[in-house]
Amino acid sequence: MKLSIKNISKTYPNGVEALKNINLEIGNGMFGLLGPNGAGKSTLMRTIAALQDSDEGTITVGDIDVSKDKQSLREILGYLPQEFGVYPKISAKDLLDHLAVMKGITDSKERKGVVESLLHQTNLWDAKDQKLGTYSGGMKQRFGIAQALIGDPKLIIVDEPTAGLDPMERNRFHNLLSEIGENVIVILSTHIVDDVSDLCNDMAIILNGEVKLEGEPIQLIERMKGKVWKGLVEKSELSEIEKENDVISSRLYMGKVQVRIFSESPLNNGYEATEPEIEDLYFATIHGLNINGEF
Repeated sequence: MKLSIKNISKTYPNGVEALKNINLEIGNGMFGLLGPNGAGKSTLMRTIAALQDSDEGTITVGDIDVSKDKQSLREILGYLPQEFGVYPKISAKDLLDHLAVMKGITDSKERKGVVESLLHQTNLWDAKDQKLGTYSGGMKQRFGIAQALIGDPKLIIVDEPTAGLDPMERNRFHNLLSEIGENVIVILSTHIVDDVSDLCNDMAIILNGEVKLEGEPIQLIERMKGKVWKGLVEKSELSEIEKENDVISSRLYMGKVQVRIFSESPLNNGYEATEPEIEDLYFATIHGLNINGEF
């Protein structure tokens, strides 16, 4: 199955152009949609999920035209939105059972099997009878994935799923998503670069409502090979360095500033070549650096 997004645009009543002529083809596996907050990621996710209409363009999932047949889309969709609320006084098992009924699983024996399987899959079985209001942030996110998996969906959308999770919970969540994403389309919308580098075999970077870059991460990074340089500089030198170089990123490190610079030719003064990373690709795109004329 393939998700095809063609010429999608969306302008809100206040005049904000949230999406500008978006075109993407997404197949089975983990697809990372990477961009800063406010880039248009959540608008695109809601549009794919048929929670809002675009002004122009079409979205199809297999043979389903999302704008014309929203019910068919919902039957194959699993969705974990950025803001995911739970009923705090109900247990995970009972709420999943209720949601399974709403998803059309009316046979009680079948529903019990589905709920138990999902609780085991998301490592929530031991907490199945706990009230959801007592769950940690990571447990709630895992419950969110459990509810998104009801009905064996063919398209799963997760919007900023690891924001606010501690490293251990984030690791668990990554492992869970990796298992899920082998035979279905999973779209991971995030501003966290490591989520994409750890999980996704295909990606796009979105900024100001436009897709700036798309492709396989390994191939995209290859464009920057031999052109990324790093060095430690004094804080007082940073402003001048930024004027004279294409600085990809800078961060404090042991009282100094570690800079990563894009340059076609070698840099002197203590800079050394370094292997490019998805983070370099991301920041170069966000900053509009002209790398091989691609950005």
